[in-house]
Amino acid sequence: MGLLKKRKREGGEIPTASMADIAFLLLIFFLVTTTIDVDTGIGMVLPPKLEDDVEPPPIKERNVLKILVNETGQVLVEDQPSAIRLIRDEVKKHVLNEGVDPRYSEAPGKALVSIKTARQTPYDAYVGVLDEVWMAYFDMWDSEARRLGFPDYATYSAAVAEQGAENQIRDKIKAAISIAEPDKQ
Repeated sequence: MGLLKKRKREGGEIPTASMADIAFLLLIFFLVTTTIDVDTGIGMVLPPKLEDDVEPPPIKERNVLKILVNETGQVLVEDQPSAIRLIRDEVKKHVLNEGVDPRYSEAPGKALVSIKTARQTPYDAYVGVLDEVWMAYFDMWDSEARRLGFPDYATYSAAVAEQGAENQIRDKIKAAISIAEPDKQ
């Protein structure tokens, strides 16, 4: 009976040599296939800063449409309360006035829209106002393109770019928007 000794059983092992390779491949797969949305912000080209000894160009008060967005998100157009949805029409009246109404600009080339905010202005109110101002300009450009016989401004713009010509609509109706700094408190 001495021949039948009990042998200790060894525990079963799972081979883990290739686990690191599999984890690495999964990591690469998810990195490559995942899309990450990036907010690009508001794309605007700002003018260069004036030298300290250079005075800003003079602008007649009549040619400036003042829009203020306060810290509660309330919009004031020329110091009168207004809804964001009404800004588009007000900008169009101001820019296309041609000197008729003394409350609005003298000509489209002289019109300026000034947007001023407070430091605590809600971001969505600011963006809503800025969008309405830009949409007013796009509407005016679109109307001018239709007057020239194009179906819309995008078609006109593509035709002008293809010919290498100047964009006469944008030269006539310049998007002059001033984003004023908030008052320092």
